[in-house]
Amino acid sequence: MTDTQTPTPQAEMRSIIARIATGPDLSKDISLEEARNGMRYVLDGEVDPVQGAIYLIALRMKRETDDENKGVLDALRSVTERATAPVDEVVDIADPYDGYNRTLPPAPFLAPLLAELGIPAFSHGMETVGPKYGVTHKQVLREAGLPVDLSPAQAAARLGDIGWAYVDQSRFAPKLFNLLDFRSLIVKRPAITTVEVMCGPIVGRQKTHLMTGYVHKPYPRIYAMLARHAGYDSMLLVRGVEGGVLSSLRQSGKLFFYHDGGMEDSVEMNPEDMGIQQEVRAIPVPEDMAETAVVTDAITGEKDNTGVAAAAAEAGIAALRGTKGATYDALVYGAATVLWHLKKAGSLQAGADMARSVLDSGAAFDRLR
Repeated sequence: MTDTQTPTPQAEMRSIIARIATGPDLSKDISLEEARNGMRYVLDGEVDPVQGAIYLIALRMKRETDDENKGVLDALRSVTERATAPVDEVVDIADPYDGYNRTLPPAPFLAPLLAELGIPAFSHGMETVGPKYGVTHKQVLREAGLPVDLSPAQAAARLGDIGWAYVDQSRFAPKLFNLLDFRSLIVKRPAITTVEVMCGPIVGRQKTHLMTGYVHKPYPRIYAMLARHAGYDSMLLVRGVEGGVLSSLRQSGKLFFYHDGGMEDSVEMNPEDMGIQQEVRAIPVPEDMAETAVVTDAITGEKDNTGVAAAAAEAGIAALRGTKGATYDALVYGAATVLWHLKKAGSLQAGADMARSVLDSGAAFDRLR
């Protein structure tokens, strides 16, 4: 096709919308390439924001196809700054970007624990985003006095130095981050929310492993398909508390996984099999903190989570020092699943024992800074 025949972004977006936004019975699917182009036009500001919102909402209303999700993911990855860490393998921890509302998240402290266990790991996210506007990794780690504004290159270098890092979307994908207000106005969860956890800002020299969570039953197949498309060598998908990477401490859970780009498999997990006996499924927000997360924007629902994030930071640091409790157990559980998945431990119980040894020695706390 010659340059004179190439449609303008405005013309192509008009054509896309005309097909995907015609109601539940008449809407048509678009190709991977068209989905990628449409998302790039939104990211690059080449189409009107109203058209961009219609594009994302119409995809969600008709339900995205695999190719459409792949296309949106490709667009997001194309605007991601990527760095290779000076280590052979990396675990990419992708907790929910919209955070936690009902519990104190231990997962911000999983990466330093894994690092002390010999597994370089990093987490990523953003300050706050809908629909939950919950407590995020960035908020918790900042309250702990840890660096949260590293570039991908700086974060990758930390993986070679101390074995763990956090990198924020504002640094690795500024064009995507700049859609924050636009996404708030959309209100509903667009395809961006599904795929942005696989932008992959840091990779290992040889292998990169994705660890993420889900809630709804259709997602294991979708996440495995997208992880393979993104090039992750393996995936560890946890049916976690609030959609996170850590399972309930009180009930059996399910884990989906694949190795070397192969088809996914699943396994049932029981916390009691790892010596975990808790009366709570997760770490509850302290009663005196329940009203701390104050809604600061009546339109978007954005909240000030400072007090809750500080409580999560205190609990996480205590667990890394070896203080027993629900946060300690959650970190043991998370580390055990990674050790087992990467074949560093012969069983989940063996992985749990390895994690406890590191926590009890205080070495994980030393690794924090």
